[in-house]
Amino acid sequence: MIDRKPSPGLDPARTNSAIRAERIGADIDALAALTEAGRPWTRRAFTPIFLEGRKWLEQAMRDAGAETRIDAAGNLIGKIAGKRPDLGSIMVGSHSDTVPDGGRFDGIAGIVAGLELARALRDQGIELDHALEIVDFLAEEVSIFGVSCIGSRGMSATRPAEWLARHNGELTLEEAISTVGGNPHESARRDDISAFLELHIEQGPVLQDQALDIGVVTAIAGITRIEIVVQGREDHAGTTPMQSRKDALTTAARIAISVEALGRALAGGAHHFAATVGEFEMTPNAANVVPAHVRLLIDARAERRADMDHFIDGLERAVAEISAATGVPAGPPHILSDNHPTPGDPDLLDVLDAACDTAGARHRRMASGAGHDTAWMARITKAAMIFVPCLDGRSHTPDEFATNQDIALGASVLLDAVVALDRKLQEIG
Repeated sequence: MIDRKPSPGLDPARTNSAIRAERIGADIDALAALTEAGRPWTRRAFTPIFLEGRKWLEQAMRDAGAETRIDAAGNLIGKIAGKRPDLGSIMVGSHSDTVPDGGRFDGIAGIVAGLELARALRDQGIELDHALEIVDFLAEEVSIFGVSCIGSRGMSATRPAEWLARHNGELTLEEAISTVGGNPHESARRDDISAFLELHIEQGPVLQDQALDIGVVTAIAGITRIEIVVQGREDHAGTTPMQSRKDALTTAARIAISVEALGRALAGGAHHFAATVGEFEMTPNAANVVPAHVRLLIDARAERRADMDHFIDGLERAVAEISAATGVPAGPPHILSDNHPTPGDPDLLDVLDAACDTAGARHRRMASGAGHDTAWMARITKAAMIFVPCLDGRSHTPDEFATNQDIALGASVLLDAVVALDRKLQEIG
């Protein structure tokens, strides 16, 4: 690990001194204390402990001067009115739910930064023309219903109607949204949000390794899931000659290696790309039987759609060539889901770059390989993200860690950006 020098943005002469790292730390500690017993840090959406976290956040929003409500999609929103209601809102925030044993900072850092931003504006006596809204989106992580970004999809009117019938035991998603205060049959779509900004831990090692403070997110990678089935023939492992086998596993192994090769070739450029064989199922899965059937599930992520198209074309050719060479039927690749990349809004990216300069933050532009609520908010408004470093790039683990100082610097960038956007949005319309 590269030792990171103290963030220059924390020098009071070069950052907004109204941002207080100790208040951010206190907020994170308070939420971290609300976790399932013996499972730090676990606060999954729709659970009793999640609702306790929501109760704490609601009070924190009110203490920061906001009026709170739960919208129809089940999102918790704190709103501070602006001087000109006709201009709509600048919204900031993220999510407070976690994966099981997930971490203290994924999502939480963005909400806490929003709280601190509101307190800093109040402490400085700054009243925006736009309203400021802080949001805790419902169920950004994969929920007990097997789907994610439930709240931001609801706010952007992109939540599939059939999701409401999904169930966990006897509880349906329709009922669960109601239990958190939402109304699953009422539209939560917003057309009055002028811009949305989300602070998030990077969940990767780039900022730490390059000794940088802030990542300005150029795009949220599109995610494509691809299934490949290899159909061989089961035979006795001891008596079937090697040259007579139809081994599904060895053919599948060649396909997995080709996925890595294609991914590495595309990742070697200036734009983010990653491909992983994340699921691998084999039958009959017995030591003395030649494998007859293998299913591979590939997770591919691209900052640029052209790279994903190139990957899919290359994969189709590779599978066909491998199958012909081994004599074992495979594929063709079947696309199960296919979400395109979401670019950050160019105007917001420029504002964030300038805010980093104002705060004295060492920064770079970079893509996000993970999905975020911002991708759905971009359907209805200008949207962008910033990343702050996390230790060794670890996330979705109890070892996830980010310093209060790094989050405070990110909050300072957000504060400068929001104040600038309050003016700029009126200029660009």
